[in-house]
Amino acid sequence: MFKKIATLAALAAAFAAPLQASAAEEGPLLVRVRALNLHSANKDSTGLGLSVNNKTFPEVDFSYFLTPNIAAELILTYPQKHTLYSNGAEIGSLKHLPPTLTLQYHFIPNGTFRPYVGAGVNYTNFSSVKFAPAVETALHPSIKNNSWGGAFQIGADIELVKGTYLNLDVKKVTLGTTVYSSGNTVGKFKVNPTLASVGLGWRF
Repeated sequence: MFKKIATLAALAAAFAAPLQASAAEEGPLLVRVRALNLHSANKDSTGLGLSVNNKTFPEVDFSYFLTPNIAAELILTYPQKHTLYSNGAEIGSLKHLPPTLTLQYHFIPNGTFRPYVGAGVNYTNFSSVKFAPAVETALHPSIKNNSWGGAFQIGADIELVKGTYLNLDVKKVTLGTTVYSSGNTVGKFKVNPTLASVGLGWRF
């Protein structure tokens, strides 16, 4: 009986050794470059029918693996310019900078196909807010410059060659601002975008 157990243990160790070696060869840092499409929910409670345009732009993110299954991901880009509309008519523009930090769980950290889920926080800074002269004169509008909200994601890394991955990722982010007219609160404009991205990643 003990001999059989010892034999099974030896076989299990022999099978696990290549997986452990593979995991040991990979460093804790995964850097990705992605093309990201922002699709806004455009939820407006001001009565002005506010909306911003959807757009595609580049982003870079850094994932650090705390354990084989758990990683922290920081998503970065440069300030993105959006056109602001009221009932379909252009009334101005603004820029937003939306760094996002998530904590991820990777289900199959040593597989060729590596799905994950994540949740975290988004901070957005609005800047370069400009309104058309007629709107400025009539409403004296302004917006709150900072937004904090939740971020949720699902995605997968697909190994192409050792250390290089194709990444597919979808996030839902809570992002919005308060709108003012002559200093008085008019309502809230919620962008709450869905962020779909595809790109390449490199493990170090």
